[in-house]
Amino acid sequence: MDVKMMVQPTPNPYAKKIIVNYDVKSAGKITFSTGEDCAHIPLAKALFEIKSVTQVHFFENAITVTVDGSISWDEVLEEGRRLIKALLPEHEADFLSPDEKRRTEMSPELRQIEAILDRTIRPALQGDGGDLQVLGLEGNFLTIRYEGACGTCPSSVTGTLSAMQNILREEFHPEIEIIPLQEDEAAH
Repeated sequence: MDVKMMVQPTPNPYAKKIIVNYDVKSAGKITFSTGEDCAHIPLAKALFEIKSVTQVHFFENAITVTVDGSISWDEVLEEGRRLIKALLPEHEADFLSPDEKRRTEMSPELRQIEAILDRTIRPALQGDGGDLQVLGLEGNFLTIRYEGACGTCPSSVTGTLSAMQNILREEFHPEIEIIPLQEDEAAH
């Protein structure tokens, strides 16, 4: 089957979503922040070899590529299309992300929060080429990290954060506070 692609803008000017006619992630989602993170996934690793690419996000049949802006989108997308056409037919979309493995070991409270976010917040984030990862819950403090296009988008730390906190206060606990970590903070 021929690889077909459609590029869509996201609210983040540094991220584009590429919709393809193949699954890139059969279930769940994953964000890679370095080429080393995805050494076991040839398609993601190859996309990191494009100059300017800083993040690659897989979700269902969409690939979101985030760049640093050092080269034009035309150059990034030309090389990206070439790599996707070459590698996607052999890509294995059934792999589990570390987050998916981690969810099976979560506390009941975190699983409840994840279910609320899956139903209310994630569809909009994923529609814009991003997502979020729940990192932990200590008392009333929920730590998260934005992924994909959301990771470097200014609206994720304002409107989205406020909406998410309001929903969790209504559906989970009235005093919950959300702490968004930046990519470099989450790695420590």
